[in-house]
Amino acid sequence: MSAPRSKRVEVNGWVILDKPVGLTSTQAVSKLKWLFNAKKAGHAGTLDPLASGILPVAFGEATKTVPFVQDGEKAYRFTVRWGIETDSDDAEGQATQTSDLRPETADIERLLPGFTGEIMQVPPAYSAIKINGERAYDLARDGEKVDIAPRPVTIHSLRLVDGDRDHAVLEAECGKGTYVRAIARDLGRALGCFGHVVALRRTRVGPFFEADSAPLASLLDAPEHAHEDMLSVEAGLSELPCIVLDRNGAARIRRGQSVILRGRDAPAEGPAYAVCSGVPVASGLVEGGEFMPNRVFNLPF
Repeated sequence: MSAPRSKRVEVNGWVILDKPVGLTSTQAVSKLKWLFNAKKAGHAGTLDPLASGILPVAFGEATKTVPFVQDGEKAYRFTVRWGIETDSDDAEGQATQTSDLRPETADIERLLPGFTGEIMQVPPAYSAIKINGERAYDLARDGEKVDIAPRPVTIHSLRLVDGDRDHAVLEAECGKGTYVRAIARDLGRALGCFGHVVALRRTRVGPFFEADSAPLASLLDAPEHAHEDMLSVEAGLSELPCIVLDRNGAARIRRGQSVILRGRDAPAEGPAYAVCSGVPVASGLVEGGEFMPNRVFNLPF
């Protein structure tokens, strides 16, 4: 029997996990939290068990930057199986409609522009959308009819990169709230052949890409080197403008006070973050020539 872990410690930073198929996002975070013996951990964007790829995991003070990462652009590579639509829009569900028709490559490519830009999309019935306070997937699993209103999403690009008679491999770059499973469902309906996702890999979340990621097996197999794969707290803020403060300004921010910004290098109004001596002090908003903090980081500088 292994010895119990020591008392959990403060760990601050990001690990960009390459999540394997078959593991929930919560299970993946739990494994890393145990590996680093960390007090606090969370993730930026759920991946279904059938999906692989980038799962950014935040520790300690980095959890305060999760919303900025979640709001960033996402990228996916996914495979659609033609001829079958399922109630979950993926391979876990039951078939609801079938067809012997198979689309030509030219037909697929002709429709893709209609799925880019800001479009209206109905999320899958098996999704985390709340309906009257309950998750849609819980209602669907209980056999209830799930009606979810269409909502606007932004798909920056959608490309056909490979395929055969029964499958198409596509790559998508999209904004927050977009469901790849819904793209497969709606594309299959538009082609008249139906379709569902059989493989899905996330290749980008906000500032993090595949090149930043570490496979779970490599982290667990060499725990003594795991910290080498940890990125700074600031990595989660890298898509925001940065404000450099002196110690007096940083002290004001840590008291919850705003700081007047001077000089031509002051960022435009909107979200930003402040650093002092190269250490993140707070995230917040620039308004009326002032930086106003909303999340202060408890990091030494």
